[in-house]
Amino acid sequence: MNVIEINNLTKTYGKARGITDISFHVEEGEIFGFIGPNGAGKSTTIRTLLSLIYPTSGSATIFGKDCIQFAPEIKKEIGYLPSEVFYYDNMKVKDLLKYSASFYKKDCSKRIKELVEIMDLDLNKKIDDLSLGNKKKVGIVQGLLHEPKLIILDEPTSGLDPLMQQKFFELLEEENKKGATILFSSHILSEVQRLCNRVAIIKEGRIVTVEKISTLQENNYKKFKIETAAPLDQKYFQISGVNNVEVNNNVTSFIFKGNINDVMKKIAATEIANLWIEEPDLEEIFMHYYEKEV
Repeated sequence: MNVIEINNLTKTYGKARGITDISFHVEEGEIFGFIGPNGAGKSTTIRTLLSLIYPTSGSATIFGKDCIQFAPEIKKEIGYLPSEVFYYDNMKVKDLLKYSASFYKKDCSKRIKELVEIMDLDLNKKIDDLSLGNKKKVGIVQGLLHEPKLIILDEPTSGLDPLMQQKFFELLEEENKKGATILFSSHILSEVQRLCNRVAIIKEGRIVTVEKISTLQENNYKKFKIETAAPLDQKYFQISGVNNVEVNNNVTSFIFKGNINDVMKKIAATEIANLWIEEPDLEEIFMHYYEKEV
């Protein structure tokens, strides 16, 4: 079953860019990555999905129910962490969490205690006195205290130190093992690579691709580096499948996807001093998706 289904979701803001024709689905029990640079449309997609804003066209369902029509019912089973967290500054952490828990028809006190311990939070501090990182931790506890079936995270690690990020990832993996489905939105590729099974890449409000992380990393991409006696002309590499060409004096590097024989014939006809062929990392593949025309 698909926990999230998004079909041709579009949100326009006059001349400002929103999102156009977004479609993807998230399966039950999956940790799904949603990746793109800041301003690509990740938050707009999530806010539309949560019916915090309404789409111009298209539709979305969560747990098989229409996001707008059944919004109040759906939200009881969702934990959401926005990219920016804002609170009543004068409240103490414990009062805020108690207030948050009051929206759910269950006793969340045991879970709050566990999460506060993991996140190393001081319950007696006022929100106003917390650092950005600690406010983020409050947001994490708030999003998870009712043990939601679906967890939606928008840039969740900003403000967290590396040690706390590690704890947070372990916490998410634990929630996922217990059956929670997770939509993890980020512009940091290594986070998505570590946690997610599949990923949707968004660029300028449109989905570029939806792939399994393993497919993105598979051997259909190769990174070439060629050292020649003299610098190569850029035109030399106008072969289908060649991307990210970089010429640095006598060393030319590029990423290639396609029939490797095509590129090897070209190389064989050239006087070369050295040749390296290796697997590109996900970051480089990602940049390839971003630079090519969509």
